[in-house]
Amino acid sequence: MSYKPQRRVTLLDVANHAGVSRATASLIVRNSPKVADKTRDKVLQSMEELGYVYDRVAANLRSQSSTTIGTIITDVGNTFFSQLLLGVHQEFEKYGYTVLLGTTFDSLKNQDKLISTMLENRVGGIILCPVSASSAETVERVNQLDIPVVLGVRELPNLTCDYVGLDYVAGARVAVEHLIHEKKHERIAFIGGFANSSTWKERMEGYRLAHVEANLDIDPALIVDSSPTREGGLEAVTKVMQQPNPPTAIFCFNDLNAFGATIALRKMGYQLGKDIDIVGFDNIPEAEISYPPLTTVSSFAQQTGVEAANLLHQRISKPNQERQRILLEPELVKRESS
Repeated sequence: MSYKPQRRVTLLDVANHAGVSRATASLIVRNSPKVADKTRDKVLQSMEELGYVYDRVAANLRSQSSTTIGTIITDVGNTFFSQLLLGVHQEFEKYGYTVLLGTTFDSLKNQDKLISTMLENRVGGIILCPVSASSAETVERVNQLDIPVVLGVRELPNLTCDYVGLDYVAGARVAVEHLIHEKKHERIAFIGGFANSSTWKERMEGYRLAHVEANLDIDPALIVDSSPTREGGLEAVTKVMQQPNPPTAIFCFNDLNAFGATIALRKMGYQLGKDIDIVGFDNIPEAEISYPPLTTVSSFAQQTGVEAANLLHQRISKPNQERQRILLEPELVKRESS
């Protein structure tokens, strides 16, 4: 027996089934308020019975615009990005956009592939959280895209698109100043994060400035970079604590690094907040319920997502407006780990 593929249900099929015009059915799939609720319910019922699927790409082609937005992040397992995505979705819901999500896992190859996929799906714009190894070629490619792009979290030099992020220099500085002035530490390690990324370099600058202001020397042996994960934090703190003169306090690239470092330090017999102080960065929800609760710098992930989405909507509406660079102010949240 030969197989005959099932014909795709069209909007005209739905209109005929519901007893309305195709124009009325089209208004309903576009969420127009011009249609009476009774008619809307009847058409939606027909869509469900017939198994109609809205062909958004075709609709975008017809209208020469897109209600689909691409969002590319580096690590869906990092709660920071979960919070950022929450902000993105909350804001885009106001404007009726659909969000496509891609995760690079900090791979440049995956990032290039995802950008291509977003373009193939004719998204109206992209929110891009670049991978740490983003190169000059990445910058050139993004600058040449013919759709709006908003960069989030990690800034790249020479990009002509909008950017939303945190003042990482100020965030690291306030964290290290807390350890120096309030907790009276002089040997403070900086662990985690990839040293080739802009976000690491900016945190490093804040770490340096706090030491300069306090007239403290920086021991290079106390600076150990690693992947920005729990495993990376565990490995980095194990290495730094093996120094002949180990640190008395630790500043971590992010909260995930801090959680990994906490596990390792407890195994070594240290009591956090007593034998050694530790500070994270991001203030993800787990920081408050970790043991002990983690002192950390709030980077306002959800607000970053809201700002990025709003900025992209503005850019889509007014493509010729001046480039914007939004930096959120960090805040140190003090808890029991320091």
